[in-house]
Amino acid sequence: MIFKALSSQLSIVNSYLFMSKILVTGGAGFIGSNLVDELVSQGHEVLVIDNLFSGKEEYLNTRAKFFRVDICDPELERIFSQETQEGKIDFIFHLAAQINVGKSVADPVEDNRINVLGGLNVLENCRKFGVKKIVFASTGGAIYGQDAPVPTKEDCLPAPISPYGIHKLTFEKYLNYYRKVFGQDYTVLRFANVYGPRQFKGGESGVIANFVDNAVNGIKSTINGDGSQTRDFVYVGDVVRALIKALETDYAGEINIGCGQEINILSLVEAVEAALGKKIVKEHGPAKAGEQMRSCLDCTLAEKILAWRPQTCLEQGIKETMAWSMENLIKKKK
Repeated sequence: MIFKALSSQLSIVNSYLFMSKILVTGGAGFIGSNLVDELVSQGHEVLVIDNLFSGKEEYLNTRAKFFRVDICDPELERIFSQETQEGKIDFIFHLAAQINVGKSVADPVEDNRINVLGGLNVLENCRKFGVKKIVFASTGGAIYGQDAPVPTKEDCLPAPISPYGIHKLTFEKYLNYYRKVFGQDYTVLRFANVYGPRQFKGGESGVIANFVDNAVNGIKSTINGDGSQTRDFVYVGDVVRALIKALETDYAGEINIGCGQEINILSLVEAVEAALGKKIVKEHGPAKAGEQMRSCLDCTLAEKILAWRPQTCLEQGIKETMAWSMENLIKKKK
C-alpha cells in the first residue's frame, strides 16, 4: 500500500532466505518500517528494535515482534539470548541511527554513542549468537565529502567532514574487522537521499518531505541559496528492494544505492508543483554555510552485485509521497 506492488518487483526469495528470522533495528522509522512491512508480507518472522525516539509507534507492523529498547542498552543481549532460544536470528538489518548531521556537529559524543557504540552493541550480539549476516544502512554523501568526483563511486577515498559521516565510516570499518577476525558476514549499503511515504518533515535528508508537506498544508517553503545545489534522490520502495537483495549476496563491502541522477533544488520544486497541480508558496533564503553543492552516486556496482537498479522515477515518487501526505492531512482533520 505504501509503495505499490513492491512484492511483484522483488525476485523470488531463494531457499537461503525462505522463512527466515530477521531483526530490524530502527524498524519503526521511515525506511525501517517500510522494510518490515515487506519482510512480513514475504512470510518472514520479523523482530523490531526501536526506542521510538524518532520512530513512530503507528508505523509498527502488528505482525512483527516489537522491543522498545535503545541499541546502546545492555538489555539487547538478553533479547538476543531469549530470541535465540526460540530459534536463531538469521539476519539483521541495522538501520537504527542518529541521522541528523547538524546534531552530530553540535554533540559528536552523543553521535558516537549511538552510531558507533550502539552499532558495536548490535554487532557483538551478532557474533555471540551466530547471526548469519548483518546489512548496514550507511550514507553516500556524508562519507565521500565535498571534493568527491560526481557521480561518486565506492572506491572514492572517504573524506567525511561531519561527525555523522565519520561515525558511519567508523562502523563500516568495524564490520570489516569483524569479518576478518570473526567471520561475521556483512554488506554495507550507502544510501543517497532517500524519500517517500513515512518520511517525517524535518528529517536531515528530508528536503522532499519538507517541500511536499509544506505544499499540502499551504505553508511557505524556503530554498537555501539560489537552489542550484544538487542531490541524488532515491525512492524508499527501491531502497527496500536493495536491502532485501543484499541478503542474497556474499559480497562483503560497500555498495551505493541511488538513482545516479543529479537533481537541483529548483527542478525538485518544479516536480513538487507538477504533482500538486499548482505553484507552491516559496522564498529564497541565505545559503547554508558549508553546504555541499553537488552530490550524486554512481550505482553501477549495485546493478552488478545485486542486479538492482531504481525503478521509481522522481515524478512518480513525489506523487506517491504527496498522496501519503494528503492522506495524513485528512486523518488529522478528522
